[in-house]
Amino acid sequence: MNLQLQTVRFEADESMRNHVQKRVDKLKRFHDRITDVEVYLKEENRPARGKVAEIKINVPGSSLFAKHESDIMQESIDKAYDSIVGQIKRYKQRATG
Repeated sequence: MNLQLQTVRFEADESMRNHVQKRVDKLKRFHDRITDVEVYLKEENRPARGKVAEIKINVPGSSLFAKHESDIMQESIDKAYDSIVGQIKRYKQRATG
């Protein structure tokens, strides 16, 4: 699985990169055929809810996308992760059912 991490308007420190990597590694538990993952982290020019995390994953035949905004970047990452996990589960149910 290939991970691409991009940041907009800020530079991610090592702890944030590790946090993203841990979340991406956990995705393997839910679907073993994920080909690549793109994570975009943005800081908007708004004081409230200005931290945006977007996760896009590619699986054979489809792409799944999740986005979350909050005022803390780690929370945005975690909420987007939770959303993409739910989408993976629904995708697998549709594919097998």
